[in-house]
Amino acid sequence: MTLPQALSFGIIALMMAAFVWGRVRYDLVACGALLAAVVVGVVKPADAFSGFADDIVVIVASALVVSGAIARSGVMEAAIQRFAPNLSEPRLQLLTLVLIVTVLSAFVKNVGALAIMMPIAIQMARRSSVSPSLFLMPMSFGSLLGGLMTQVGTSPNVIVSRVRGEMTGQPFTMFDFTPVGAALALVGVVFLVFCYRLLPERQSGEADLEEAIEIKNYTTEARVTKDSPFVDKTVKELEALAEGEAMVTAIVGASGRRRTPFPAATLAVSDVLMLEGDPQALDRIVSQGKLRLTSDKGDSDAKIELGAVEAIVGPNSGLAGMTAQRLSLARRTGMTLLAVSRRGKRFRERLHEITIAEGDVSLLQGDRNRLPELLRDWDCLPLAERALNLGVTRQRLAPVAILAAAMIATATGLAPVPVAFFSAAVLMALSGALPARDVYHQLDAPILVMLAALIPVADSVQQTGGADLIAHGLSQLAQQLPPWGALALIMAAAIAVTPFLNNAATVLVMAPIAASFAASLNYKPDAFLMAVAIGAGCDFLTPIGHQCNTLVMGPGGYRYGDYARLGAPLSIIVLLVATPLLLLVWPLT
Repeated sequence: MTLPQALSFGIIALMMAAFVWGRVRYDLVACGALLAAVVVGVVKPADAFSGFADDIVVIVASALVVSGAIARSGVMEAAIQRFAPNLSEPRLQLLTLVLIVTVLSAFVKNVGALAIMMPIAIQMARRSSVSPSLFLMPMSFGSLLGGLMTQVGTSPNVIVSRVRGEMTGQPFTMFDFTPVGAALALVGVVFLVFCYRLLPERQSGEADLEEAIEIKNYTTEARVTKDSPFVDKTVKELEALAEGEAMVTAIVGASGRRRTPFPAATLAVSDVLMLEGDPQALDRIVSQGKLRLTSDKGDSDAKIELGAVEAIVGPNSGLAGMTAQRLSLARRTGMTLLAVSRRGKRFRERLHEITIAEGDVSLLQGDRNRLPELLRDWDCLPLAERALNLGVTRQRLAPVAILAAAMIATATGLAPVPVAFFSAAVLMALSGALPARDVYHQLDAPILVMLAALIPVADSVQQTGGADLIAHGLSQLAQQLPPWGALALIMAAAIAVTPFLNNAATVLVMAPIAASFAASLNYKPDAFLMAVAIGAGCDFLTPIGHQCNTLVMGPGGYRYGDYARLGAPLSIIVLLVATPLLLLVWPLT
């Protein structure tokens, strides 16, 4: 072993120890490893920041933006309500989510399948009052297992197919991977559904902050439109959209007459409904019920970017003691009152008739560029910004169409994954599916910096010849083992080195070893090449070996060591199940 190789391995070993220790944030650990690699000379200064232009960073950043746009559209919430309205038990939710993402990943890029399903998982977690960490890592692992089932499911399968074509003149076909891949996916899904408790329950920092300022009893009002699917339906049917988190407190008919909102009361066009509850639940009632907030006049200047903010009415505020109607709020202040909350108080009057008091929490809408100034002028203290969609105009078809186009482009080979997903992210912003101001809120900077810093450090293993050293050692060891032992060794090695070489590089390094070993013993190479593809496609041990694992790290609040807690036993299961199956499906002679 040369000095550069020893230094490269040493830096990676220390970095892994720091990740597991967990006392220093992961992005700082990665940056420190990069600086150390540059100082000792295993990474050239010119290559130090090459990771920021790497495809993996582009894919993860773009997928975060795309997922945010899909979540904002409300399409996923509508899908949950339509197809799984009573699915509330966490284990059943987990089974549904993992199954869907696993099957989708067999036919589309697994990062795309995961981006579609992440908003659903987060919404289901909210419904069941559990942490999203319960769902997201199992879904990521399910997406990796699903990718094993077809040639297009994951990059290692494509590369291994090409290697076989170069060796034998006949590449693997689309479904040559299916017998073993489907069996692994089935066993893996069963493991994930029954053993997910190996994961500790985590919360992202953003979630903790939201919980600290969570307001549960907002009051707002909305009008039943002629397009609402709940015309001539009952109050109980409309309230079902809120899943117990919001209710109708009063109904005002078109004539101005109030009606008691009994569960069996029938809704009519132009009825005004007084609504009270959690803002997310209120948003579901308004958006999925196709109601219209009475504060929405529908004639705002299209050039104005509207924003909503929660603010506490201060002691010297000109709003205190006034009603929105008496104050002519929108005309005099440039702000519209969307909802109001007062601790221990249930309002009976109409929204514009409520007398605003000091300490009330109000949800105000206005020109986003002027809101800070307006809040100062009216002595309103803004709360920390939260992702509230009540009163926000959203597009439903555009984000779904953009994501579908990106996935079709990657599946048909029209565009590589980074280009397709970057294009989708840009189109989300240009189309207004995700406001340009919110794009950067979706990007998880610590995750992206960690990835960008780690890529040149991992590449140093190959640049210093460390990968060739590993390959030589494996080749020597494999010669001493029986065929099944060599097959298992090659698969285990591929699983172990994938986080540091990335899955494509792992295949390029390991496939020649596997092929030469098979040739030296006069065996067919198929089982060994398949073993390499499976090992390279199954990075369950770290958040950095595959973009799907990285994608869920921030939203799930995971730590580096969490992946091995669930991933290590899953890796062992894959190894134990795949080895005999490969020998059965792809005989050596």
